Amino acid sequence: MDYLPLTQCLLRAIDNFPTPRAQMFRTENGWQEISSAELLRRIALFSAELARLGVAAGDRVAVFSANRPEWHVADFAILGLGAVNVPIYFNESPERMTYILNHSAAKAAFVAGVEQTHRLLAIRDAVRSLQHVICADAPQNAGPGVIRYEPIVDPAAGDAAAEIAAYRRRAEAIAPDHLATLIYTSGTTGEPKGVMLSHNNLSSNVTDGLSGTNFDYRTDQGLSFLPLSHVYERTMSYAYFFTGVPVAYVADMNDVSRALVEVRPTIIASVPRFLEKVYARVVEKGRAGSKLKRAIFDRALRVAREAVPWKAYDAGPSPLLRFKWRIADRLVFRKIRAATGGRFRLVSCGSAPLGKDLIEFFWSVDIRIYQGYGLTETSPIVSTNIPAVNRTCSVGPIIPNVEVRIAADGEIEVRGPCVMRGYYQRPDDTRATLSADGWLATGDIGRLDEDGFLYVTDRKKELLKTAGGKFIAPQPIENLLKTSPYISSAAVIGDRRKFVSALIVPNFAVLIALAQERGLPSGTHEELAAAPWVRERIEKELVRVCAPLAHYESVKRFALLSDDFTFEGGELTYTMKLKRRVIEQKYAALIERIYAEAEAEAGQHAALND
Repeated sequence: MDYLPLTQCLLRAIDNFPTPRAQMFRTENGWQEISSAELLRRIALFSAELARLGVAAGDRVAVFSANRPEWHVADFAILGLGAVNVPIYFNESPERMTYILNHSAAKAAFVAGVEQTHRLLAIRDAVRSLQHVICADAPQNAGPGVIRYEPIVDPAAGDAAAEIAAYRRRAEAIAPDHLATLIYTSGTTGEPKGVMLSHNNLSSNVTDGLSGTNFDYRTDQGLSFLPLSHVYERTMSYAYFFTGVPVAYVADMNDVSRALVEVRPTIIASVPRFLEKVYARVVEKGRAGSKLKRAIFDRALRVAREAVPWKAYDAGPSPLLRFKWRIADRLVFRKIRAATGGRFRLVSCGSAPLGKDLIEFFWSVDIRIYQGYGLTETSPIVSTNIPAVNRTCSVGPIIPNVEVRIAADGEIEVRGPCVMRGYYQRPDDTRATLSADGWLATGDIGRLDEDGFLYVTDRKKELLKTAGGKFIAPQPIENLLKTSPYISSAAVIGDRRKFVSALIVPNFAVLIALAQERGLPSGTHEELAAAPWVRERIEKELVRVCAPLAHYESVKRFALLSDDFTFEGGELTYTMKLKRRVIEQKYAALIERIYAEAEAEAGQHAALND
């Protein structure tokens, strides 16, 4: 089944939903707006400039930029020539940037920002194919050979009407099966692979993946803060553009909280890590006030837990619970929603499973999180909950025109118009993942319930097998640990080991508040991680939160880390999933010490009993 190419979807939307605020971005003077007509003008002029530089159908053009309006100007300018967008994460390492540019044989690169420009120019000589570099907000000392973006799209540049007409002609000629992008997966292990996605792949996913969400250009507002180099945010942004919904860009994740309050979005794409940090801030603020305020906050959390069957699972509430919830809402929950802008109607969460307790908390305070499932190779959405059809803790029903089956070993397999063409220049990897009849092996373990809702339990390759032969899924355990207000992050260890252990990053803000309240020793993060009272607190939390787990799944030992897992440190992908191999290598000595100490204690215990 063919869908409209992305270029035609854009042009149709601009014609049908003309708006003075298609894009929004923040400056020192507040939020600035770009109209849909101005957006098209810039796209057409930039596309014409790329054509003059010799970029033609099939050529690869890299886009290296944080989330900002120019990202989409470059994207649609490239697509309008039949060329291929190769997005690169704006904070990517020089080694991986060089690999992606060389492997894709990028002919040109668009880069935005002083830092990104310097980083790209530093590796330019190592990229054989790169002929042109076009820079937005380039530094003054960028040097020769750098083409500045601003003069290209200046209002006085060129004959805008003629270039728009030319862009429309070229855009109408793009075929649905034309290659649109090469997205290099960050991967939790191994070398990145270039996922080949066509216009049809992406367009179908916008159409089918978000059907029933009822985006409305008159009332909705989008916010883009997840990396546009990742297909999840990119597909959501296409949905904004194609339905006329304005989108506001946040270039720095540290500015998201401010943007939520200022822009008051109704729709966002999120990942579990973002929502975990939102929850951590809620707990931190709730427990940082006076004794009375802490008591009110703790009481409200108890009401939230009582309300879970009602708010998250549609069970009928008692009159007393309704009354208690209204009071808690007036005193606490309303403030939590206000910190997100207070207008959310669709928070779409993907990339990894969200912990059950966490999603129930958000629903209990009337922040509705709709989980979905997908991967880069499926453009990305395979299944998703939406306001009209939702089952909390599932990742939703399968989207229209897509098939899912569960293999004998529990692996999820997918077929449909969203499934990639294959991996660029990697035929063996393609054959290993994509069958001749179109079934994609996802590498994820899951199940379908009797009503067709999909549940994802873990990554097939990330299942841990203990020395006793028990298979353990680490993600659900990590999600359980992070429900503790004292735990910020956790990585479960246990493959080929006698028992499960964990590397834990404490929630230092909550611990500091607790230390101040009770007169306990505090200090730096390193000092807190080493403090006996902190270790005792975490031990008690592990006993509490691991109570529902089987004995062999429970965390028996742990080590406390003073620094969180980060992309810059190499422990996270840019969608904030753990890179387990990197973590185990980085903390190998610490992990060995955990198990060595356990062996020593076991030996001492055996000697005493002899």
